[in-house]
Amino acid sequence: MAYRIVVALSQRTLHLLEGDRVIRSYPIAIGKILTQSPVGEYRIVNKVPHPGGPFGAFWMGLSRPHYGIHGTNNPASIGHAVSHGCIRMYNEDVLALARLVPIGTRVTIRP
Repeated sequence: MAYRIVVALSQRTLHLLEGDRVIRSYPIAIGKILTQSPVGEYRIVNKVPHPGGPFGAFWMGLSRPHYGIHGTNNPASIGHAVSHGCIRMYNEDVLALARLVPIGTRVTIRP
């Protein structure tokens, strides 16, 4: 069964689904007002461990250029609207998610 990711911006939560069943949920940080996270349908197009800087322990790039799901070097930001549009996760959470989802995984970002 294929995994998919649903990001609920208003709840600041990322849900991992197997089929239609939520199997894990993670708290996230989202884009701030001037650089909002893009709503829509995307896919994970690349995975980069240890990208450095503000991207924390792992980067998963989306099919929308310059946007991704990544860790953070500022864990206090999780739960807030502070990013430049990316989806930020605690480092341990993004590592757990990255182990499960392959390149090509569908990502839905909804309001």
